[in-house]
Amino acid sequence: MIDERPIVRMLGWALVLSASAGTAAAAAPTAADALKLSPMQRGDVNYDRPDTADAVVRCTIKAEKINGHTGWVVRDSNAQVLREFVDTNADNVVDRWGYFKDGVEAYRDIDSNFNGKADQYRWLNTAGTRWGFDKDEDGKIDSWKMISAEEVSSEVVAALRDKDTLRFSRLLLSASEVSSLGLGSEKTKDLQAKVKTAAADFAEIARTQKTLTADTEWVNFGGALPGVVPAGTDGSTSDLVAYENVVAMVETAGKHGQVQIGTLVRLGDTWRVIDVPELQQGAEAKVAASGFFFQTAARSSETGEAGEGSANGAVQKLMVDLGKLDAAIAATDIPAQLNKLNDQRVELIERMAEEAGGKDRDQWLHTLADSVGQAVQGGTYPGGVAQLKTLYEKLEKDKADADLAAYVKFRYLTAEYGQSVQAENPDYVTIQANWQKNLEQFVTDYPASSDAAEAMLQLAIAQEFAGQEEKAKKWYREILDKFPNAASAKKAQGAATRLDSVGKSIDLRGKSTRGDNIDLAKLRGKVVVIHYWATWCEPCKTDMAQLKELQAKYGRSGFALIGINLDEQVKLALDYLQKSPLPWPQLYEPGGLDSRLANELGILTLPTMLLIDDKGLVINRSLHITELDGELRKILKVK
Repeated sequence: MIDERPIVRMLGWALVLSASAGTAAAAAPTAADALKLSPMQRGDVNYDRPDTADAVVRCTIKAEKINGHTGWVVRDSNAQVLREFVDTNADNVVDRWGYFKDGVEAYRDIDSNFNGKADQYRWLNTAGTRWGFDKDEDGKIDSWKMISAEEVSSEVVAALRDKDTLRFSRLLLSASEVSSLGLGSEKTKDLQAKVKTAAADFAEIARTQKTLTADTEWVNFGGALPGVVPAGTDGSTSDLVAYENVVAMVETAGKHGQVQIGTLVRLGDTWRVIDVPELQQGAEAKVAASGFFFQTAARSSETGEAGEGSANGAVQKLMVDLGKLDAAIAATDIPAQLNKLNDQRVELIERMAEEAGGKDRDQWLHTLADSVGQAVQGGTYPGGVAQLKTLYEKLEKDKADADLAAYVKFRYLTAEYGQSVQAENPDYVTIQANWQKNLEQFVTDYPASSDAAEAMLQLAIAQEFAGQEEKAKKWYREILDKFPNAASAKKAQGAATRLDSVGKSIDLRGKSTRGDNIDLAKLRGKVVVIHYWATWCEPCKTDMAQLKELQAKYGRSGFALIGINLDEQVKLALDYLQKSPLPWPQLYEPGGLDSRLANELGILTLPTMLLIDDKGLVINRSLHITELDGELRKILKVK
């Protein structure tokens, strides 16, 4: 039973903050009061609002527990969540306001320092990835903690439309950030000069432009695949990821146009602009043939031919249609409609690929294969397997398309396997046997394909799980021999190291969630368990309860533990550890199962535990919690 009295104060404070109602703090809030609250970034949030007074009357509000926190939950007449107002630090004051779309949280205002004012704004789930900070708590975003390239292009359009230079400046790479990129001296100098005047130039363009109006809407993101400027290029010291020739497709009163965004640079979890946008309209709009980082030769515009990086008029129109189709897919969860819309999407992208031609054709077909494969494995497009098979068969007939055919074939096989294991009452033995057979054939047919390394990794994993460790090591080593620079090579190297680790010492060091430097070598003289876990892994949590008991039992006899959290976000680990503290250090690095800490020993599944003796040598590399008590009693010679 939840005590509702403190929650009255919480929502009463929230209503006062919004200046939308004069409800007394001591009075029980109503759903109508709660629905008067609106997001701090209200113009950029799409959330559900009852459209009639009658609909508001039928809404309910109730105090509930939300992931261990107390809050008010507002639901409509169908019991679908509309709002969540939550007290996350148990001080009886709301510090998180959630707004929902179709029953899923789309946006959140956050008071992270608990002073009564929102200082963070997050878009969630299908609403995107934006996460903004408001340092002075004035309701305006001062900086971005997270924002995708697509969302940056949308923000640039909004800034241009609203003549908002500050909004554009928040997206602009700063002088100090330019210096941090590790570019060579000449490129750094050129980029510094470029961004120095960008804000002022934008202000002038925004002031004089009349193309974008209050009715203008961002429709879609246009651009080829991002590229990597590798370390060593022109004296650079770090890899740099960038998009060139990005365009934002827009629509104003039914007329289509585009805004040339230019170059985007990735900086951590954000993307930044370096160019002042340019306005282009109609079928004559063209994308620049080369960019700041990747210089390419353009075909002569005098011949009427577009450069390989350009989007011709037909492709532009199709991109607008694609944006609308993607919006329709995101707005429905009816299986038959989803399948039909996805079929239309496949047809549309194939048309775009043919219209684009050249390298752009291959990029569109790469995009098609990736998105269809993801939709199949997400359970939203069962017909996608047949579509991928058909596309592969078309490409396979054209021997000039061997690399592209291999790319599509691997995604077809992966989607087919994923759909098989999701079927009702699947025959796992047969499915796994077919999967391995298909992977082996793929490696034989396309030995030089970039996906051959991933196919080998999947074969190695399957063999390891089946207990065929020598066969697994053979595949791991083949990846290292043939694809030493592939992403899967790091996992393969780590897995091979782990499989051969018994009787050997391993190197393990990193920072804990508290910022401490942890080094396994410094625990020499103790028997150590290394426990890999994540908050989504329920067996891991069961292990932790027993590990706490064993630490209490054997800690004084020389037993120690190191935890390694493999969540995608450190906040998930910190939230869990706050509720369920553990008395041993927890290492963390971003990347989850693909992080450095996971790859160094090729961790494939959770929980995984290793047992290290007092000399620093691995005793057991796949320890089960039920074995640990006996092992410790024997090693520590405890009666």
